[in-house]
Amino acid sequence: MNQFQEQLDILRQRIARVTERCNQKYSSTELPPPPPEPELPRPAHVYIEEWLGGEEVDTVHGRHFETEKLYERHRRHGSADVGSLADLPHDLLDIISGGAVCSASPEEWAFLDTETTGLAGGTGTCAFLVGVGRITPEGFRVRQFFMRDYGEEASLLDALSRHLAPFRVLISYNGRAYDQPLLETRYRLNRARPPFARLEHLDLLYGARRLWKLRFESCRLVDLENQVLGVGRQGDLPGALIPYVYFEYLRTRQAARILPVFQHNATDILTLACLTGIVPHAFKDSPGARLRHGAEMAGIARWLREAGEMAQALKLFRRAIDAGLADELLFRTLWDVALLERKLSNAGAALATLSDLAGSKNPFRVRALEELAKHYEHREKNYVMALEMTRAALEHEDSPDLRKREVRLLKRASSPRSRRLL
Repeated sequence: MNQFQEQLDILRQRIARVTERCNQKYSSTELPPPPPEPELPRPAHVYIEEWLGGEEVDTVHGRHFETEKLYERHRRHGSADVGSLADLPHDLLDIISGGAVCSASPEEWAFLDTETTGLAGGTGTCAFLVGVGRITPEGFRVRQFFMRDYGEEASLLDALSRHLAPFRVLISYNGRAYDQPLLETRYRLNRARPPFARLEHLDLLYGARRLWKLRFESCRLVDLENQVLGVGRQGDLPGALIPYVYFEYLRTRQAARILPVFQHNATDILTLACLTGIVPHAFKDSPGARLRHGAEMAGIARWLREAGEMAQALKLFRRAIDAGLADELLFRTLWDVALLERKLSNAGAALATLSDLAGSKNPFRVRALEELAKHYEHREKNYVMALEMTRAALEHEDSPDLRKREVRLLKRASSPRSRRLL
C-alpha cells in the first residue's frame, strides 16, 4: 500500500511540472480569435428583389412579390408602335366584341396573362405569376404578381382584385377558356370573390383566328408575334417548361432560374396589346378594311357571312380572289361565292362560278356539277343537261345519291313531255 502511494505522488508531481511549463509557455500569448460564423443563405425573395427591382407587398392575407416593367412610348415591338396604343379609338372593340364594349378608352383596358403550375387546369393547378398590362401616357406598363410559395396565393389574389378595380375591359388570349376560369377557381378555393363579373371580357384569340387562320398554319400568340409583328424572341422559355422551372424554384430557391418566366409573361402581354391594335380594325370597317392579303379578306368575309351580312361578305370574297389566293383556298372561296350569289338571287353569277369550278380539277368539282344538275333540273327543266352534269359528276365520284339522280333524270329526259332536249 505504501509503494502504491509513492507511485501516485510521483505521478502527481510530473503532472504539476507539465502544467507549470505550459502556463509559462502560453502566459504571454493571446489565444487566436474564434472562426467567424458562416453566413446563412439569404431568403430567395431577396434575390428576386435584387434581380427585378420589385417589392414585397403586404396585404391582409400575408405577403407576396410584385414588379413592374415600363415599355416607353418611343419604343417599338417589332412593327408595332408602343406609343400609338394610347391613340386607339374608344369604339375600337365594339364590333369584335359583338357590341359588349361600345365605348371604353384604352386606359380602361386591362391585358391579362397567367403562368401556371400546369396546363390541364383543375383545382390542383394555380397561377403562380399573373401579369396585367395597361396603357398609360408614359407607355405600356406590365404589373406582375408573383407568389414565392403556395402560402402567398391569397395575398396575390387580393392584390390582383384591387389592381383590376379601375378597369372596365379585360383583354386576354384564350383567357375566356383558360385564364379566367382558372383564376375564378383559385379565388373560390381561397373563399374570395373573383373580380371578373363586372369586367367585359374580350378574348382576342377568336378574332385572330378568324383573321389569320386561312393565312397562317398556327394562330398561337408567339407565332403571330413573329409572323405579324416580325418579333423573334431570343432565349425565350417555352411555355411547356414553365411549370417545371417554377417547381425547381420552389425546391432550390434559386431565383435566377425563374427570371425568364417573368420576361416571357411580360412579352406575351405586350404582344397581346399590340395585336389588339391590329385585329379589331379588320372587323370595325370590314368592307373597306385596309387588308393586304387575300387570306385575311376571306377570313373576315366568312365572319360577315356568319353575321348575316351577305352582300358585304360577297364583296370581300371577291376582293380576296382578286388579291390572290393559294389554289386550295381559292377553290373554297369560289365555292363560297357561288353559294352566296345563289342566296342573293344572282342566278347568272352563281351559274358562272359553278361552271368555273366544274371545269377544272379541284375538291369542289363534284359538288359544283351536282349543283349545276339541280339548277338545270329544277329551274330550267332541262333534264338532258341535268343528266349530262350528273354523269360528269359520276365520272369523278360514284355515290348512291348521284345514281338515284341519274335514274330519275334518265326517265324524265326520255319522256315525250320533256320540255327541251338541250
